[in-house]
Amino acid sequence: MKKYLDIFLAFFRVGGLTFGGGLAMLPILEREMINDSHQWLTKEEISDYYALAQCAPGIIAINTSVLCGNHIAGVIGGIVAALGVVVPSIIVILVIASVLNNFMSVPMVASALMGIRAGVCALILKTVLNLSKKNVVDSLTMVVFLVALAALTFVDVSPVLPVIAGAVVGIGTKCFAPSAKKEGEK
Repeated sequence: MKKYLDIFLAFFRVGGLTFGGGLAMLPILEREMINDSHQWLTKEEISDYYALAQCAPGIIAINTSVLCGNHIAGVIGGIVAALGVVVPSIIVILVIASVLNNFMSVPMVASALMGIRAGVCALILKTVLNLSKKNVVDSLTMVVFLVALAALTFVDVSPVLPVIAGAVVGIGTKCFAPSAKKEGEK
């Protein structure tokens, strides 16, 4: 049990002291994993886990903590490490949320938040436009896009369904569309 507590506290410090993204985490992670009280990982292992964490979907700090914790103490170690790295962020968010509620009635704060929401909408729209330029490349992808947009806008469907439907359509057209003659056939 002490080992799990040690893992939690080490990753709690990593999560609480890391500002600026994944690369900022490496020196703190190395200090916590390789110190006088425990030699849990080598620098090479930390680098390998960090590289793997960047390749996997999700947040690099959580991915790295799971891989390191799993190496140190198995699956439970990975879970404990992930919890340790996210708890500081949860605490900060809860503190901000509790303080923010006290200021919501201040007209300047309410106006600032309204402006922020409008700005976020613009960022999301820009992202959609950029994605559509790169991914809506022919009439089929345009139809998939429009049907998915209509389903999400006018029918209350889970966002997972259009993604799965798009994948099925893409696979179906690749597998079942009349293929061009193979090289060498006449």
